[in-house]
Formats: sequence, structure tokens, C-alpha cells
Amino acid sequence: PHLRRPVAGTAVLGRLTWKEAEVVEAVPETARVKTLRLNVEDWPGHLPGQHVDVRLTAEDGYQAQRSYSIASAPGAPELELTVERLDDGEVSPYLCDELQPGDRFELRGPIGGYFVWEPSRGPVFLVAGGSGVVPFRAMLRHLVDEGAGVQATLLLSSRSWDDVIYRDELDELERENIFVLYTLTRSQPSGWRGYSRRVDAAMLAEVGPPPSEQSHVYVCGPTPFVEAVANALVELRHEPARIRTERFGPTGG
Repeated sequence: PHLRRPVAGTAVLGRLTWKEAEVVEAVPETARVKTLRLNVEDWPGHLPGQHVDVRLTAEDGYQAQRSYSIASAPGAPELELTVERLDDGEVSPYLCDELQPGDRFELRGPIGGYFVWEPSRGPVFLVAGGSGVVPFRAMLRHLVDEGAGVQATLLLSSRSWDDVIYRDELDELERENIFVLYTLTRSQPSGWRGYSRRVDAAMLAEVGPPPSEQSHVYVCGPTPFVEAVANALVELRHEPARIRTERFGPTGG
């Protein structure tokens, strides 16, 4: 849903051209989130953790542009973007409410190298706040597709069980080397046995790898969430160089 701030130096945008994306299907994920499955002309392929820029042009020529994480694994038949509808947004309401199969819009990418993870890099601990799970879905799908035995743990913080993006798919992705854990910060279903508080150092210590293992750690979500989690990880003595963060602000969309 995934509004992201571009990081300076991660791509030379001048070399990327705007391409036409055609909507194949719009799949509801939650009440406010949809996944757009797209055919993109001359798509060059991507790595898990990269993103694209989306550009919409109104009839009067006004343009709005936003960045969204790629939700699909490399090699998937269609490019997938998962978009959270922001009520005051310029782009996300159109993408979530208006687009129909066959509609087209412009995008360019893939962009970014800093937040990329592939199984060859070794074990990984993923910590997501809400729609921050989007790039991690691409990473976990890629791990399954590659058949690698590398261990991955995902800790996903959502407001409620109904707000968990990819809920059914994440259950299916779990296997011997992939662990998915949840914390629900605002409301929990009857009989809930998972966490029910914001992510804190104690939770990270319980579910994450010990710092001595030197696993890679990726954190994605709203800016306050990312900063709190990254600070807690450093307090737990995880090596700062192994913590990669991606954040998005409360405005825009």
C-alpha cells in the first residue's frame, strides 16, 4: 500500500522510462487494501524489495506520482502492487476504487537496491508494521520459489485480525524454515494467543534471532514504527550495519 520515500542514490531514474501497465485483476486484501495484478510492457524483471513509481495524469494534464513496493516475486507472471487506500490521498483512492481490468496507467522501475534481500544473503528477520509487509511478501514468495532452506522469520504488527494483509497467504507460506508471527495492537479475536501490544525490545528478543547469529534484519512500515523497532534492535545489540529500514509517512497516497 505502500507509499515509500525514494532514497537518494538507489537508482538513476533518468535511465528508466515510463511504461504502460494494464490491470489484469484487482484483488481485495482487506477493507482498505487491494492488490493490483498488472501486465507491464517490456518489464525487465525485478528483485524482492524493489519498488516502482506510479504516475497518474488527469484530463487537464495534472499529474500525481507515488512510489509503491513490488508485492510479487521475481519471475511471477504478472507484476503485483498492493495499495492501501488513504482517504486524503491523490493516487491510492483511484488505484483502489476506480481501476477496472483493462484500465491502464504509467509506471517506471524497478527502483532500489538497498532494501533487496535474496536467499543467497543468508537468514533474515523481517519486521513489518501494517502495509510494510508488502516487500516482505515478495521476499518470502521468492524464498519458497527458490526452494532454499534459509530461515526467515516475519513479525507483523497490525491493528486487528481483519487488518492483516495477506493473512491467508502468510499461513500457506509457513513451513519448516519460514515462521510468521503477529501482534494485534488495537483489538484481538476471541481466543487470541498471539501478541497484543506494540512491537518492543522484549518481543523482538523473543521472536528474533540472537544478535550473535548475525542475521540480516529488515524493518518496514510507518516512520514512527520503523524508528522504534530499529532503536530497540540496536539496544539488543544487533549490528546496525545489518539492519535495513524502509519507511513511509502518514501523508500522501
